[in-house]
Amino acid sequence: QWQLVESGGGLVQPGGSLRLSCAASGFTLDRFTVGWYRQAPGKEREGVSCISTLGEFTYYTDSVKGRFTISRDNARNTVYLQMNSLKPEDTATYYCAPGNVPPQDMCAKVPFGSWGQGTQVTVSS
Repeated sequence: QWQLVESGGGLVQPGGSLRLSCAASGFTLDRFTVGWYRQAPGKEREGVSCISTLGEFTYYTDSVKGRFTISRDNARNTVYLQMNSLKPEDTATYYCAPGNVPPQDMCAKVPFGSWGQGTQVTVSS
């Protein structure tokens, strides 16, 4: 068995920053593309940012470009999402998932499969 555990969410004011972590156990994460997804109340889950196995290729949805940065530390079996200049519309539960396609393809559609609990990000004044 394997799992991905998301952490780092919280309550932050507009313009603030958070760093999310996606930690893998039970498998080798560096064999997979990894994506961050989010779902806000009443909205569909969407791809936010995805990263290739070695981190050489990344993809960001238009709404977060210039504000979010995805990275990975394969030695720690962890992928990160640095979120700066947060806006109220970033409020959502954030999830991570592994994949076997390039980042731009992985983020285009939400993959089918099991999801963890995610981590809640709330941006509010």
